[in-house]
Amino acid sequence: MEFPSERTSIYKVSRIIRRKENTLYNALRSIYEDSIFVGEISQLWPELPLLANLRCGLWYSPKFHSNCYFKSTDGHTNNLSFSTFRLNLHVALLAGQKGGVMIVDSTRKGKRFPDSMSKTIPIWTCVLNRAISYHRARLDEYATLKNESNISDELTSNIEQDYSGWDCSLHLPLWVSETEKAMIEARLEGWTKEFEASGADIASISLSLRKPLRPLWISQKTVIWLNEVPEYDSWDFTPVILISASSPSSTFQKLSTSEFSWNYIAGAGDDEESWARSLSPNLFWKNVYDLISSGPDLCNQKVANIVEKDRVYRAQRGENAPQVSVRPSKCLVSTNTLDVDIPSLAGDEKSSDNYAISWLGSTNIAVGRTPLDKFPADSIINCHKVSLSMDSEACLHLPIVDSKFDRFSLLRNLPSALDFAKTNLRHGKTLLVCCNNGEDISICVCLAIFTLLYTDAGHFDDGNSFKETRLTKLELRKRLVFICKFAINARPSRGNLKQVFNYLSQGTVPSLS
Repeated sequence: MEFPSERTSIYKVSRIIRRKENTLYNALRSIYEDSIFVGEISQLWPELPLLANLRCGLWYSPKFHSNCYFKSTDGHTNNLSFSTFRLNLHVALLAGQKGGVMIVDSTRKGKRFPDSMSKTIPIWTCVLNRAISYHRARLDEYATLKNESNISDELTSNIEQDYSGWDCSLHLPLWVSETEKAMIEARLEGWTKEFEASGADIASISLSLRKPLRPLWISQKTVIWLNEVPEYDSWDFTPVILISASSPSSTFQKLSTSEFSWNYIAGAGDDEESWARSLSPNLFWKNVYDLISSGPDLCNQKVANIVEKDRVYRAQRGENAPQVSVRPSKCLVSTNTLDVDIPSLAGDEKSSDNYAISWLGSTNIAVGRTPLDKFPADSIINCHKVSLSMDSEACLHLPIVDSKFDRFSLLRNLPSALDFAKTNLRHGKTLLVCCNNGEDISICVCLAIFTLLYTDAGHFDDGNSFKETRLTKLELRKRLVFICKFAINARPSRGNLKQVFNYLSQGTVPSLS
């Protein structure tokens, strides 16, 4: 074992120690131990769906009902916001249908909950509750003023009963300061107006929710008496149970079993690019017992073998699965870390089992990941760098790259995409827009097609309504909300959205024949 020289700075020493602690086995073993706690909590209310907050939360259970995307940065003290790009309306609808939901996430040592759970989700529940209350109040006022004969007294009384006592207050955990609470409360009305102006289907959420949303917080330090676990339907609110998977202890924990010793890492699932070596949550849970029993010395090679086997499997099916050389980790532990070739998996290319697509209402447009063998639409715009074995007249291949690598890649390819879409849609054909993960580039291409060729109600009009309107960011946001209503995994990047807006708003749209 090497030791730092006497002249090494404290900062460098701390980095060396951190690298020693953050080995691959330590991370996977920590995730596995934390997942036991998540499983125990989920069994307290087995009827409630379990959701993973992307991306960290995906590591902490082998099976989730769905996922969501609440960013911690929206809850940071100097960056408090309510994002109309990440409305997560499917979470509210699911909570209304099932009586509540449970959301899993984790955070680094020293904190009990990530900011996504401490502030982002409480802000979200409060804004939705307010919007629902205002929507119902308008309905009630309309019914009173209209006083039409087809509105029975019984219906009116049911409306009044449903609307009364709706909780619109802000519910935050005790560790959020009163000062910060006041800052949030001062902005709630503005956020609610932004939400109402976004074009979100508030009416559907209002019909789905019988009781207001309210967050509850559970961590490994929460005391729960198993013989006194309340029934979730006995509460006067719809629970959004926030499960922080990791231990909040800020002290260094060295744990051991009869075979191995290992260091616990709180929030180990975070920032997977820095430690996972292309292992995905899906692959981890398929091989969990083999990996955990391998021990620290064999874990890295086990992961390399698993990932390589998956790479070969995907390559045989025609997926993009390049090999890249991964260097040994610079840590001061004795492990059998070898130079091996493992794939670089971008986004959610990690799992090849599911190629689900989302149809955008009755628009004849679908969005999803690039399929390999089954083509569920008459025509396809493939934005993945891997081409498809399909008739060239029915498939347009546009290998668009993310805005991080090329700020104008999407902008350059939009004319071809829009021309191809218009040609096929005007003949009544169905269209699939796909990319490597179905969450970003394909969503932005769909957004451009939908904005240019459809009315705001989702009816194809060959671009007539677009010619008569001046596109604004608010209008584009409304169109995106419409798409996200059906494509719940949509996570378009700001850079790609900016390219769509610039193309459609600056008079650069050609007259498509």
